[in-house]
Amino acid sequence: MIDDDGCRTATFVGKTAPQSPIMQTLDKTQAKFAQLAAHLSEVTDIESASSLLHWDQATYMPAKGASARGRQLATLKQISHEKFTDPKIGELLEDLRFYEQTLPYDSTAASLIRIARRDYDRAARVPATFMSALCRHQADCYEVWAAAKAANNFAAVEPYLEKTLELSRQYAEFFPGYEHIADPLIDRSDYGMKVSILRPLFAQLRQELVPIVEAITSQPPADDSCLHQVFPESQQLEFTRTVVERMGYDFQRGRQDTTLHPFMTNFSIDDVRITTRVYEDHLDQALFSSIHEAGHALYELGNSPEFEGTLLAGGISSGVHESQSRLWENLVGRSRGFWQCFYPQLQSLFSRQLGDVSLDAFYRAINKVSRSLVRTDADEVTYNLHVAIRFDLELAMVEGKLAVRDLPEAWNERYKTDLGVVPPTDSEGAMQDVHWYVGTIGGMFQGYTLGNLMSAQFYETAVKTHPEIPLEIEQGNFTVLHDWLKENIYQHGRKYTAVELVDRVTGSPLTIDPFVRYIRHKYGEFYVI
Repeated sequence: MIDDDGCRTATFVGKTAPQSPIMQTLDKTQAKFAQLAAHLSEVTDIESASSLLHWDQATYMPAKGASARGRQLATLKQISHEKFTDPKIGELLEDLRFYEQTLPYDSTAASLIRIARRDYDRAARVPATFMSALCRHQADCYEVWAAAKAANNFAAVEPYLEKTLELSRQYAEFFPGYEHIADPLIDRSDYGMKVSILRPLFAQLRQELVPIVEAITSQPPADDSCLHQVFPESQQLEFTRTVVERMGYDFQRGRQDTTLHPFMTNFSIDDVRITTRVYEDHLDQALFSSIHEAGHALYELGNSPEFEGTLLAGGISSGVHESQSRLWENLVGRSRGFWQCFYPQLQSLFSRQLGDVSLDAFYRAINKVSRSLVRTDADEVTYNLHVAIRFDLELAMVEGKLAVRDLPEAWNERYKTDLGVVPPTDSEGAMQDVHWYVGTIGGMFQGYTLGNLMSAQFYETAVKTHPEIPLEIEQGNFTVLHDWLKENIYQHGRKYTAVELVDRVTGSPLTIDPFVRYIRHKYGEFYVI
């Protein structure tokens, strides 16, 4: 007969044939693998429930629900952490080590065991009580930050941020032997990355970008006044839905809502949600945040279906995830070809506001380069300078060189020296990003720059493979690009490390060169650089 995996086995009539020692061992191994998968699936389900509560907190939860929500999230975090760090998991992983070694490296089973061991080894170092306390604090801190930002009151959130810093340092101390205290925090979101790698990378990129920024900003700026008229919220949301659906976002497997700080979240491969924020006098906010978050979502939606409910589902790292959001937002969404397709529709929707604005004028407006205050509003050329400021401030805080109370002043000084602007309020300064107020201090921002670099390297490779992609985009057809990304990146989920994936997909290690080439080519059309 033929068994489930297509192998021919002997058929015995009457008495049950005795199993060989090899078959007995195989059966035991498969049973242990099934135990591991079932246990990990439970943990994944609990984490998904936590994500749903986070999503609700950021979208529809009434204000007075915050205290209970913090408690609920802390409880779930403790349960999931205890389940995941159960010594039985460690025993199963050890028992399956030989089995893993007999399998191809990139097989689903070997990859699940490998990723589970890596995650387990990290998680087992951290007590469940600590993770519960961290989660509770993060939920509380988010609520205080949201109110403090609205009121421009850094003093209100300062003690919470001080506790975040204390907890961030405590987390790092669970990983003795680090080169830099921020390394365990960075490794948490970008596995394999550390300060000694990132500092030179940022320095190299800064060396290339600063002269370009100075050259561009010394020339007459683009006129972006067309973006700052009155654009009704409902119509903006209607258009963003049209765009992201055309990109490939499936509203049968997701939805879009509004929030204070846009994000993507997922509860399964078939439930991946995006959020945006809308300013009626700032057209490109909702538009590009929607494209950005849809890029994240396409990655999650494109995971192999067999990864559902396993640790292999999701994205490899913060950097790889951001590479997909930035690829769609910038290399596609801010391209001339993209707007050759979509601008007539946008013009028709907002005929009073944009009827007399040419495609060229609109294209220049959405690609305006300026020394801006807000990271999420920043253009492609200056964006990484915003990230570098945050990266350096994070390191200074965890190193003990910068006190939380001095953060606003330090923030403003760096913006003055690096970008030539000073935030008029702390809401536009040290409180503008949610990350430190809902996460840790350390490891929160480097992924954006890594993502920008990877996005250019991935896109350059895709176009070399399929030169028709730019023409397809002009026609509003994203199938070739989307399929290439699914085949080479999305379907693999967390199977590979970021280093492995970049080399596998592009044939070379991560480098700044494709990004610099992209910037020089694109903005060389507008400016002398």
